[in-house]
Amino acid sequence: MPAHPPLVLVRHGESTGNADGLFCGVLDVPLTDLGRDEARQAATLLRDASIDPDLILTSTLQRSTESARIIAGALPGRPRIVAAQWRLNERNYGALTGLSKSAVRAQYGADAFLEWRRSMDVRPPALSAAAFAQLHRSAAFRGQPAEAMTETESLRDVVHRLQPLLEERILPALEEGETVLIVGHGNSLRALRALLEDLGDAAVRDLNIPTGQPYLYDTGPSGTPISRSGRYLDPARADRAAITLAHEGGT
Repeated sequence: MPAHPPLVLVRHGESTGNADGLFCGVLDVPLTDLGRDEARQAATLLRDASIDPDLILTSTLQRSTESARIIAGALPGRPRIVAAQWRLNERNYGALTGLSKSAVRAQYGADAFLEWRRSMDVRPPALSAAAFAQLHRSAAFRGQPAEAMTETESLRDVVHRLQPLLEERILPALEEGETVLIVGHGNSLRALRALLEDLGDAAVRDLNIPTGQPYLYDTGPSGTPISRSGRYLDPARADRAAITLAHEGGT
């Protein structure tokens, strides 16, 4: 183990929405069997690296919370604090939520498709009033503050909503000597890496986060990473998965 506690980011295992090629966003879909295997493999990588998280933070969406439960259950030793945080939720894709990526690309063209998926500032069309009301009633958002509910988001919006969590929960926990594991989503982890690594827009646009691959930062006494970039615990497999994602339009 490093002298100071590490910070580890991992994207949830494959969900049914991933398998079906959908714009998942805030759609609350479960893991596939492959996704559950990916979560168990992530736990194995953590165990083999002697990483024992004290605090596990998830989103309120079940693909994140289920992945965290699988990981926590597969690690040896003491109980861990698992806390759901709405700020870690996936980006809200607005009216694209639940639609097939290939169908959206065919209907609107490659340029619009890539701007909606990869740009920092372009928001997709907003959810309808009926869809927004349905989202408000869903289990993942029940009891959450009003600011957790949006009609659509850009990636920069996600960066802005994650910053308070980083400054008020993640970094203080690391500074207090806790090893922190974040089980998030493709875009919430892109946003978090943008903050941790001070990435420019072009670098974030090209960043792809594979499912189930732990990404580790060594930290200093203040809890901040000592390097502007972290490292995957299984870099060869993570790199292959990231290349596949890039060919599919990225996540």
